[in-house]
Amino acid sequence: MLSESLTKTKLTDPLILDLLQNIREHRSMLEDLKSIKIDPKLSNIISNEIGRELYIENEFHKAKGFRKLHIEVAEFSKNLKILHCVFFPDPKFDIPIFGMDLVKINDIVSAAIVDLSPASRNQALKYEKLLSEVDKSSFTSLREIPKWGEIFSNHVFFASLKSKSEKNDFCRVVDQYLTILIKLSKKAKPEINEKIIQERIDFQKNYCVQQMKNEKTSMVLLKYFDEKWVNNYIKTVLFDF
Repeated sequence: MLSESLTKTKLTDPLILDLLQNIREHRSMLEDLKSIKIDPKLSNIISNEIGRELYIENEFHKAKGFRKLHIEVAEFSKNLKILHCVFFPDPKFDIPIFGMDLVKINDIVSAAIVDLSPASRNQALKYEKLLSEVDKSSFTSLREIPKWGEIFSNHVFFASLKSKSEKNDFCRVVDQYLTILIKLSKKAKPEINEKIIQERIDFQKNYCVQQMKNEKTSMVLLKYFDEKWVNNYIKTVLFDF
């Protein structure tokens, strides 16, 4: 659960609340769901310094088929709000990486992205058709995938959300991508071939390396923390493979 201090602030944002609830509901469907303990200094970060107010709260779990289920909720200087989520599969299982990010500045959603990113060679062939059937026709402000975005599937969704209906539709898209992920995870069987497992490990490593090329993540954090702290947070909390 979110801490009391976070709940009082964050859950006033209906869009982030809806997404958070949806993600947690799907997470609860996974077998052998257990929380992962990390350094409290990294799991719950709060500052009340005037003009530099911030909080960051992280939830970590693991489950059958998943080595790390991470949800991050953050607010910087009361106007920048971020919901970040990545579900990393256990490399023994042929499951894609679920990733979702929402960036909200005041009431404007400048970035909303969701994907099931391939975590092995030709894996996307198993679910591309399912992703293609998710209706995304209502969105008017699609955004260009960054150069490092080769890690994403052909059906990654990335847009700015201009209206209430688009925000509702994004919640629907996230729900459908999560539903596909859960179905894939239920069907997945553990692999024993070390060569295949190593390939999946390499895919996850590359996913993390490419994500760390997103300079916007470090740019925001460097306004509040020194470079050493930021590098450690990115490499140990966000993209730790």
